[in-house]
Amino acid sequence: MIDLHFHALAAVDDGPPDLDAAVELARAALATGVDTVVATPHVGWDWPGNDAETIHAALVALRRELDVREVPLRVLPGAEIALLRAFDLDDAELDALTLGGGPWILVEPPHSRGTTAVEPLLTALAERGRRIVLAHVERCPAFIDDESLLARLVERGMLASVTAGSLAGRFGRDAQRAASRFIAGGLVHNVASDAHDRERRPPGLVHELEDAGLGAYAHWLTGEVPRAILAGEPLPPAPPWPRAPRRRGLWRR
Repeated sequence: MIDLHFHALAAVDDGPPDLDAAVELARAALATGVDTVVATPHVGWDWPGNDAETIHAALVALRRELDVREVPLRVLPGAEIALLRAFDLDDAELDALTLGGGPWILVEPPHSRGTTAVEPLLTALAERGRRIVLAHVERCPAFIDDESLLARLVERGMLASVTAGSLAGRFGRDAQRAASRFIAGGLVHNVASDAHDRERRPPGLVHELEDAGLGAYAHWLTGEVPRAILAGEPLPPAPPWPRAPRRRGLWRR
């Protein structure tokens, strides 16, 4: 099982503050059944020191520490790139920040309302030859307010990721309902933990999917699709999605 969006690296963003905490977070990921994570530290204006060189050094340090402590978690390179920041990065830097060294980048849409340029900015980034995975779409006001926006972007070849915690309601009712609609609409390609720590933002994929009644889709969302993304291969055929629930929460057994 692959966690495609995971703040694994020590002391680079709001993830683990040091290597000890990073190792404990890795152990927590293994305990959930995950064997591979993509380290996706924030690359944005809030973290001006994060670039490909800094991230690579932190990745090497974590891998070394995991090896010394015999923690068998596979950690791949990546980044969570803020949409506006992406336009200030040249192609060489973006190439160095792809998910697992493949052709896809993980892009973080704005969290604030009133950002009207999301669609043209993403379109322009794609026109630079970038293959885009959209992070936690259910928490982005632009997608919540305009339900057709995500469909248009997916039609243009972008992929959408949902945070597992949203399925459990950890990010509020709006995010939970949006995740429900997007999944039912066949617009979601991946579920990731977006883990930052063991307590507040912990790892977890299968439990959240099973609790939401979506356990049958776990292999596609957390295995088949992430593998294809990392390898730069065509996505496997999508399963038939259930209808969105009419009542609070998501699908229940």
